[in-house]
Amino acid sequence: MTDSPIAAAYDARAAEYIALIGEVDQLAERDREEIGGWADAVPGRILDAGCGPGLWTRFLHDRGHEVLGIDLSDQFIAHARARHPRLEFLHGSFEELPLPDASLGGILAWYSLIHTPPEQLPAILAEFARVLAPGGSILIGFFDGVPREPFPHAVTTAYFWSAEALTELLEAAGFVVRSVEHRGRVPGEVSARPHGAVTAVRR
Repeated sequence: MTDSPIAAAYDARAAEYIALIGEVDQLAERDREEIGGWADAVPGRILDAGCGPGLWTRFLHDRGHEVLGIDLSDQFIAHARARHPRLEFLHGSFEELPLPDASLGGILAWYSLIHTPPEQLPAILAEFARVLAPGGSILIGFFDGVPREPFPHAVTTAYFWSAEALTELLEAAGFVVRSVEHRGRVPGEVSARPHGAVTAVRR
């Protein structure tokens, strides 16, 4: 559903968020390298799931990828469409993606599952698996910590995850995990909490 508390929380702070992170070069260089390297190996169209104001969508487009973004926030989607009029953005939920089965080569879920209540994550991963073609890839970025533990994120409640816990859920949804990453943040990066990432492919 697109009228969720998460959407309302981000709508209320969209202008503040965009002012803080309005361009992709304001984001961590290590994140740009990780996402760019992953995307360059993706065979086909990429979904930027939880695209926010469209920073990573534009980043992927500029690297030559066919990409579309989706987000719950009306304010983010309005900004993304105005700022990047040549790109495609959808307003919607991960629970029911408006896409055909096996229609994507990749999904970027970069810190976009952090607010999802843990009990809802298996269904979302199953929906991601539905729209990915066999061999398609997903990259999930997350706050690395005690899995499923909530914490007071600046916008609304978020949850820590671990690569091990996400691996279990991804495998149950039909994925094979290819790589995991853990790293701390350094001074000057937007986030201070430890970073984690998992890359997996659809069986």
